[in-house]
Amino acid sequence: MHTRITPPEAAAMLALALQGGHVGPEDTALVIHDLDRLDARAREAVAAFPPGTLHAVAVKANPLPPLLRRLAGLDPALGAEVASLPELELALEAGLPPGRIVFDSPAKTVAEIRHALALGVHLNADNFQELERIDAAVAEAGAPRGTVGLRVNPQVGAGAIAATSVAGAFSKFGLPLDQCRGQIVAAFAARPWLTGLHCHVGSQGCTLEQLVAAARAMVALAGAVRAAGGRVQAMDIGGGLPATCRDDDPKPTLADYAAALRRGCPGLFAGPHRLVTEFGRAIHAGAAFAAARVEYVKEYGGVRCVVTHLGADMFLRPCYNPADWHHDVAAATPDGVLKPGPATAQAIAGPLCFQGDFPSRRAAAAALEPGDWALLLDAGAYTMAMWSRYNSRPMPAVLGLSRGRLEVLRPRESVADVLRFWRGQG
Repeated sequence: MHTRITPPEAAAMLALALQGGHVGPEDTALVIHDLDRLDARAREAVAAFPPGTLHAVAVKANPLPPLLRRLAGLDPALGAEVASLPELELALEAGLPPGRIVFDSPAKTVAEIRHALALGVHLNADNFQELERIDAAVAEAGAPRGTVGLRVNPQVGAGAIAATSVAGAFSKFGLPLDQCRGQIVAAFAARPWLTGLHCHVGSQGCTLEQLVAAARAMVALAGAVRAAGGRVQAMDIGGGLPATCRDDDPKPTLADYAAALRRGCPGLFAGPHRLVTEFGRAIHAGAAFAAARVEYVKEYGGVRCVVTHLGADMFLRPCYNPADWHHDVAAATPDGVLKPGPATAQAIAGPLCFQGDFPSRRAAAAALEPGDWALLLDAGAYTMAMWSRYNSRPMPAVLGLSRGRLEVLRPRESVADVLRFWRGQG
């Protein structure tokens, strides 16, 4: 199975939803996940890495409970990486045991730390002050039920997207390796319960060379820790593998990444530790698309402006930072047939009240008309997860397709649902 949903596949899935009665006149937008493709991506990760690796899929990429439950039951090598207490609860509700959950956050409270230690999840501390909070919790309640790691910035350089690069000379995350190497080694030697190392390079704009260099830095640091009498039982190399979002710019596969690690950092797979990954975008992105109904088309000043019902409420990054984030667009007729015709440059506008609300400023697709559907591809990660309440528009319905059958993963929000959100009612 190829990585991405193609325009013909997206149109066929939309047509199936329309024919099956899953789309009513009030459904001005929807999201459809190819669940079989999601399974294949997760299994690809499991197959590419050594047995015993925990693939803690980032909940922040897509927190929909049916998807979390699906991944939780697919393979015991799959888990969840969480960055907040609600994400932790979502992972537990999905059926994941604490030992398959990794808790990362640079701002954990004392209560959150104590809760995580009591549950037995793998907790990655972000800094020395957090280690001191864990010291106090251990002194009071005894050794953690799970493993505890320490996040390190390997300082292998920033990627192409500054806002999602976290391994430059400065990062808000973790401890800078060059400045804190001795203190890090000493922290492990002084704490028998500190047995994990964690790093993350960034998201989407990072190269294989940077990812492998970070792993090498962690393996070398683990050697120094062991030489000083400490233990490293878990090696968490984070996520960051980019997803392909343009046919003319293919990104490495999960198998490519694993092969590069074997070549450039053989000690990572051979060491006396459990390997942990935190893929999110690489698993989810290409396994879903969004469909937005075209309401109006305006053509002035040489710009063909297609007004739809999805914008920066769902596609925050391409709207606010179009130079770095991209979604291919395809055109479908009102009944879900892929539109023929030459690729026409058109601006896909969202419904929100600001001028930057363009998920795609220069989409190349057959000319869209009112009533058509704009199909925005690679929408499985960092889209619904980043939903904005600006203009108080309801979330669209989310469907899942598996073995030719559609199911509702999340129903469309009603106006009453949005009002309950703002009123704070349950």
